[in-house]
Amino acid sequence: MISVTPLSELRDRIDAIDEQILALINQRAACAMEVAKTKIAQGEQGTFYRPDRESLVLRRIMSLNQGPLPDLTAVRFFRELMSACLALEKPMDIAFLGPEGTFTQQAVFKHFGHAVKTIPVTTINEIFSAVESGNCQFGVVPVENSTEGVISHTLDRFSTSPLQVCGEVEIRVHQNLMGHVTRLADITEVFSHQQSLAQCRQWLDNHLPGVKLTPVNSNGEAARLASVTENAAAIAGIVAAEVYNLGIIEKSIEDEPNNTTRFIIIGQQAPTPTGNDKTSLIVSTGNQPGALYKILEPFAKLGIGMVNIESRPSRQGLWDYLFFIDIEGHCDDEVVAQALTTIKDSANMFRLLGSYPKAVL
Repeated sequence: MISVTPLSELRDRIDAIDEQILALINQRAACAMEVAKTKIAQGEQGTFYRPDRESLVLRRIMSLNQGPLPDLTAVRFFRELMSACLALEKPMDIAFLGPEGTFTQQAVFKHFGHAVKTIPVTTINEIFSAVESGNCQFGVVPVENSTEGVISHTLDRFSTSPLQVCGEVEIRVHQNLMGHVTRLADITEVFSHQQSLAQCRQWLDNHLPGVKLTPVNSNGEAARLASVTENAAAIAGIVAAEVYNLGIIEKSIEDEPNNTTRFIIIGQQAPTPTGNDKTSLIVSTGNQPGALYKILEPFAKLGIGMVNIESRPSRQGLWDYLFFIDIEGHCDDEVVAQALTTIKDSANMFRLLGSYPKAVL
């Protein structure tokens, strides 16, 4: 006969563990406040958030985790814990592409946790401006989507902005049908961003044929409209359902299950190396034969992986382009520094956008 621990005993054990956890969490919070006092005493100003330090902590948590909780759950817990502790030191304002309930806001919460103040703005340009002016400590902007490609507005804005790339976060784009209705048969109109409607076209044709599809400026706005429109639904991310108190009618209705959007964190900081970093830069070669080859050759010679390259018109002359390049490593790494020096000597224009920790999960 299998021995079973009485339920009352297990509950008592859980209560005791919870008490220990709470005490340890508050000890950590008190230590974080001491860190803030030390930084202030040393003359440090501005935000106390350090993306490199947070990345190292979260990767250490994954290496220590022995389960049964999966790494993703452990990382989420500690990210929220660090977010709450940091808010005790000095709260942060984070600009994002609004309104509330967008995937960009979801990216903010995934990267910074929920103990930050999210500031919605209407354009990518306004996100840059909010951080450049000091009204927000950081901003989160989309930079590329796995199915739709590069976000040109973000790249173009970097050509005139002094801001650094301080980090990155990836969001698996799950499109959810949400509303106050509970049955598909009751839906007469679906609101969503045009891109999301396109990403769910096959599902909509199969399950809601003939229903009116109304494109709006953002998925957050779609959720808001669904919350006040009778027999309406919205296609949006899970954060939008939470913000506008909508029920999820159908989960993950996107036609492409691996659709992912990469966001970058913009700010004034230059993170230190973590051992799991990327470096982003802009170069212009001029319109000469072999010019781009000269820029890329040092990466190959020194064994540096190139993650991404995109071209955008420089707007400085006909057929003159800027190249946005992401590579493996940190600009303070010896081989990366050597490659960047060589490239700088060969390029018409060179700007280091930043070295930063790779996205954690």
